[in-house]
Formats: sequence, C-alpha cells, structure tokens
Amino acid sequence: HQPQRHPDLRLRQLLRRLRAVALGGLSIDRRPAWEPEAIPVGAAMTAPSPTPSSTDTSEAAGSGESSLFDQALARYQGGAAPEDLIDDFLAITSQAPQQSAGWTCLAWLQLLLDQPRAALQSARTAVRLNPQDPQARINLSLALLETGGKGVREHVELVQRVMLMAPELAEELRGSIADGLQRRPGWGALNKLKGWLEA
Repeated sequence: HQPQRHPDLRLRQLLRRLRAVALGGLSIDRRPAWEPEAIPVGAAMTAPSPTPSSTDTSEAAGSGESSLFDQALARYQGGAAPEDLIDDFLAITSQAPQQSAGWTCLAWLQLLLDQPRAALQSARTAVRLNPQDPQARINLSLALLETGGKGVREHVELVQRVMLMAPELAEELRGSIADGLQRRPGWGALNKLKGWLEA
C-alpha cells in the first residue's frame, strides 16, 4: 500500500511535466538529454518539448535522429516551407517511432499541407505516446474537425485546462496557433479551435 500524495504536490508535479511538454512552439529547452527538442511546429514550429512518457524509452533516436530532428526544427523556425520538411519528419518518425515529438511535428506539417487524414493518424500516435502534450491534442482536434471525426470536445477541454494552469505553455500554444494561421491563411478549423480556446 503506497501513501497518497498531497494534492498540491500532485499539481506541482503535473505543472512541472506540462512545462516540459513540447507544445507546438518547438522552443522549450527543459527536456531530458536523450530526447530532442520538440518544436511546436506552429509557433517556432512552435512545437513544445515532449514530456517523456513510458513509451519514450528508446535512447530516443540516438544522435542521428536527434540531429535530424534538431536540424529540421531549425529549418522550420527559419521559415522553411512544410513541403520541404515533411520528408525529414517522415524519416524521423520511421527511425524513432516511439518519440512523440516527431509525430506531433509531422501531424502539424500534414495539417499545414491540407492532409487531414494523414495528420489524423500521426496526431493519434502522438497523443497515444504522450497524452499530456497539449500541442498533440490541438493537432488531433484539428484533424478530427477537418475529417468530420468525433471527440473534439475532450481534447479542447484538456488544452483549456492546461492553458489555465500553465500560462507560459498557453503563450506557446497561442504562438503555435498564430504561426499556423500565418502559414495557412484562412484555416477554418484552426480559427474555430482558436475561438473555443479563447472562450
């Protein structure tokens, strides 16, 4: 029988984990040494750094995948077009299929390229690997909206809670959304999601 943790301690631990999540801004530096920086393919490829999950136990993509990941993120942040980066992220997810950050970024790029069915599969994988990552939840919500899928509310509500509890993550998510609207003007699903998150 394990002693129960005090609720405040659990909340502090949750907040620490959320701060480490790759949010869609690819800009959070607090990550385990073995895991490449996750850029929220939106705001800086604004993808957040993923929180290690129980499935992220592979030496996450040794130096090769990590290097490719970092290079691809840097190119995105430098303004590279999604179509120029998608092959890199397909390779990253193929070489390190248990790394949630790669799937989060791939889903974002697929959404930017108006490939909602492919993005739905990638986003589901990212959420399965790291359910705490709000950028992965945003990507999944967008893919569900664009494919007519159900279950959007659950993901939106989780992201809303994260934004309330972690203001710095909320700013990164807003940056990711702004990046998405700049890179894909008139993106109806993202505008709708933005409205829900700001409500």
